[in-house]
Amino acid sequence: MNDFAQLAEWVGRRESVEDVIAPGPAQRLAATLGRDEPMPRAGDALPPAWHWIYFLEATPRDGLADDGHARRGGFLPPVALPRRMWAGGRIAFERPLRIGEAVRRDSEILSITPKEARSGRLVFVTVRHVISGEDGPAIDEEHDIVYRDAPLADAPPAAGKAPPGDPTWRRVVKPDAALLFRFSALIFNAHRIHYDRDYVRDVEGYPGLLVHGPLTAILLLDLLRQSCPDQTLRYFDYQAMAPLFDTAPFTVAGKTNGEEATLWAETPDGVMAMRGAARTDNS
Repeated sequence: MNDFAQLAEWVGRRESVEDVIAPGPAQRLAATLGRDEPMPRAGDALPPAWHWIYFLEATPRDGLADDGHARRGGFLPPVALPRRMWAGGRIAFERPLRIGEAVRRDSEILSITPKEARSGRLVFVTVRHVISGEDGPAIDEEHDIVYRDAPLADAPPAAGKAPPGDPTWRRVVKPDAALLFRFSALIFNAHRIHYDRDYVRDVEGYPGLLVHGPLTAILLLDLLRQSCPDQTLRYFDYQAMAPLFDTAPFTVAGKTNGEEATLWAETPDGVMAMRGAARTDNS
């Protein structure tokens, strides 16, 4: 692992990116989620967390590492651990972004934290993103990224956590290569674990293509949005807990208690893959 003192130099690093909330990506994400919807019109509200398909990093091909990620050491710190995963985050929604709106994302690295686990070494990086547009601030987000060691051959499997149970809403998702490819294209993500079956099996040691963390989170919020159309999302806290693969269907589920909702994704084996907590109010 890089010397931690070197990595700590990245804390406080900032960048700003500008974009426009164009209608085409939003329509393509709706289609990826299985919705036959017309092209959004100027002024329409962007659904929660769909900002992840904007502000995309256009890394040239010769700037990619062997795993398909951008080479380390740009805005994010050059952590030497081989696996980089989307670990979770917290998002405050002050108002919806609008189709056609010119927006800016101001980002800052808040912390870099090394840890030891049974599976090996970990480094957590937390990045804050503040998104503003023509009508002022819209989203204040903290995003957690985890860098991991390659798994040890004799490492025991991690014990999974059981989901809450008794869902009010439930949807079975059948992931396949087309779904994962479409989402990778939407977020301009060349990470090979999502589309290269030989790589993910022979190099990473996984049984199938991995479902993206942000896709799972969007599926949770899409379930909430479809189940509670009169509620406005104000806050979402989520954590990835176990991987999901394209080898079998998985479940997204949730239940509500007034203005609070518990959401989760469940593996085919009945283990919680992602947990989420949402706070809403009446539209």
